[in-house]
Amino acid sequence: MGVAPVTAHEVDYGDVQGLVRFGHGKLTEATYALLRVKQLEAARAWLRSAPVTSAIPTSPPPTTALQVAFTADGLEALGAPAAVRAGFSPEFLSGITDESRSRRLGDVGANDPSLWEWGGRAAVPHVLVAFFAAPGRLAGFVQAQTGEAWTSGFEPLRWLETSQLDGIEPFGFADGISQPELDWPQARDLGAARNEYGNTVALGEFLLGYRNEYDKYTDRPLLELDSRSAGLLPATDAPDKQDLGRNGTYLVVRQLRQDVASFWRFLNRLAGGDRARADELAAAFVGRTKAGVPLAAMQPAAGPGAPRKAEAVRLNQFTFDADPTGVRCPIGAHIRRANPRNTDYAGRPTGLARLLADLGLGRKVFREDLTSAVRFHRILRRGREYGPGLSPQDAVALDPPDRRERGLHFICLNANIARQFEFLQNAWMSSLKFAGLSWESDPLVGNREPVPGCPMSDAFTQPRDAGPAHVVTGLPRFVTVRGGAYFFLPSLRALRYLSGA
Repeated sequence: MGVAPVTAHEVDYGDVQGLVRFGHGKLTEATYALLRVKQLEAARAWLRSAPVTSAIPTSPPPTTALQVAFTADGLEALGAPAAVRAGFSPEFLSGITDESRSRRLGDVGANDPSLWEWGGRAAVPHVLVAFFAAPGRLAGFVQAQTGEAWTSGFEPLRWLETSQLDGIEPFGFADGISQPELDWPQARDLGAARNEYGNTVALGEFLLGYRNEYDKYTDRPLLELDSRSAGLLPATDAPDKQDLGRNGTYLVVRQLRQDVASFWRFLNRLAGGDRARADELAAAFVGRTKAGVPLAAMQPAAGPGAPRKAEAVRLNQFTFDADPTGVRCPIGAHIRRANPRNTDYAGRPTGLARLLADLGLGRKVFREDLTSAVRFHRILRRGREYGPGLSPQDAVALDPPDRRERGLHFICLNANIARQFEFLQNAWMSSLKFAGLSWESDPLVGNREPVPGCPMSDAFTQPRDAGPAHVVTGLPRFVTVRGGAYFFLPSLRALRYLSGA
């Protein structure tokens, strides 16, 4: 079958896995199969026949979707030559459990990979197959796709089941509100510095083979033209090469167990049993109310019957400019660490002030220049909750506490694992020195482990308009990593190449 040509900058949506563009959020049932290759030819045969969902919109929308990704070990198990594998990023090739990487990611102590249920150094999956379906359709869809070639070719390592909690993550907060918008038309001027915060991010931050926020192409496997690589797209930045990475991306998966009972019991003790005060403290930890309203911009609701888009804008189109000291939204709040909403130039200077900023002069607020520009470190989240829901009231009232397993299958897409996911996790979420803070990591996902020079990591600071800040100490660890891996989510052309087609 012939492959339609595309221009240098045009996106062939039929070559992109749909997870990148759609997220499949309306397909509320999902399960993830973590597999090991058992028999090469059978595994390749299944991959060649798998109905992988593309990013082409359909009307009506599909009621099922299937996506496929591979670890570095999986590429080797599928017979990808060493010279081809060498073109992938060092982070992907060495894996998420590399010892030095574990320290940087905070995967130490109770989070150490030796304690993981999957993905640890002795249990790395080869393949991730993600199944999504409309209510009532998942079981039949999975059964239809796991026939003889599947059972002959793969050995199941683990199935990661999910829950439908109606957009509420296990701690009880609205989730999935803040997401970057991909510049699919590639219309932004990437050569100019940004003096205003914007939510639109260069396509190359999330898809390989396109220009990123540095106006450059991220490294990826580029192949010589031969009979097998002829089905791939030429590399835009190297037209004599075939681009195995183009229209693909890297997928980070981490299973995060959330101790919901401990979270709300701790807050209840701090609040002296006052439920409203416990909600206020929880909102300070997160940076939003349970309904998702950002503390930094407490605008009124869009109103009854307002379009969903208007409400989404209200909840996401804000900055921390008017709250430089964190009085409204603490500096160390979860959403402020995950997305500081800053720009290339702290304080948005123009004219002479911009020149002084270029020279490192004229800083007005201590924290202005302590955080890297956010546009270079965005991730696209595609996670799902798992386990039963537990309300804050029941988390406190039930005796004994409900300790059933629940949490988040954290999944994110990024073209550069080191500069995006790993930077965000290390420099913002885990760092005890984020934006000039001391002795505190992220109040939700921090591991509370001391590091050299910082014997404490269990504090949280709430600045006040007047008087000393309110400092919470003795935060327990609320989230524990139970598994994880780095995957390559290939384009459909690359999938055919890797499956030996």
